Amino acid sequence: MREIVLDTETTGFRQNDGDRIVEIGCIELVNHVATGNNYHQYINPERAMPDEAFAVHGLSEEFLADFPVMADVMDAFIEFIGDAPLVIHNAEFDMRFINAELGLLGQQPLPMSRSIDTVRMAREKFPGAPASLDALCRRFSIDNSNRTLHGALLDAELLAEVYLELIGGRQPDLELAQDKVSEAMAIGETQRRDPRPHAASAAEKSAHAAFLEKIKDPLWTN
Repeated sequence: MREIVLDTETTGFRQNDGDRIVEIGCIELVNHVATGNNYHQYINPERAMPDEAFAVHGLSEEFLADFPVMADVMDAFIEFIGDAPLVIHNAEFDMRFINAELGLLGQQPLPMSRSIDTVRMAREKFPGAPASLDALCRRFSIDNSNRTLHGALLDAELLAEVYLELIGGRQPDLELAQDKVSEAMAIGETQRRDPRPHAASAAEKSAHAAFLEKIKDPLWTN
């Protein structure tokens, strides 16, 4: 099963007021294992960067000015994610911005049903506990020491680890491996030979006696 862990950075919180996506980071998982096939893109938002947003991710207008605009990268992004489920922390926010960008380009929105919201997962699993990405990293002892600022690819990498913990870590694979070991042991039990009897048969005793008679002056008679 293929899944995409996704994160975005933006110029703000209100796509209807002109805020835009400035960074997208994606991590590919296949059967809950990161493949190393990632997608990362900085995007020129074609607008000013508010101080509040810059304080969050550190992406300035000057830095982003030489990167492509969304119209030039959207097709590659859509091709990368394909039809895979999208694992997102606070999915409503990122999906809202992605669909706003698709709308500006005259393309169809992505259905919310494609998203897997890890905030919702965390709140269901740990009611009343903090559900931020940093809080979940602390809970699961995931090293996020490099996260001094938000970054789409780094956050997607951390989220992939958090997601695996939320679904039980590698436990599904571990249980499968344990089942295979148990099955192999059960087969071994059914195929085990009966123990060899230790007592010699009458024929073996007769052959042994004949052999002893042929020995002249055996040591054990001295």
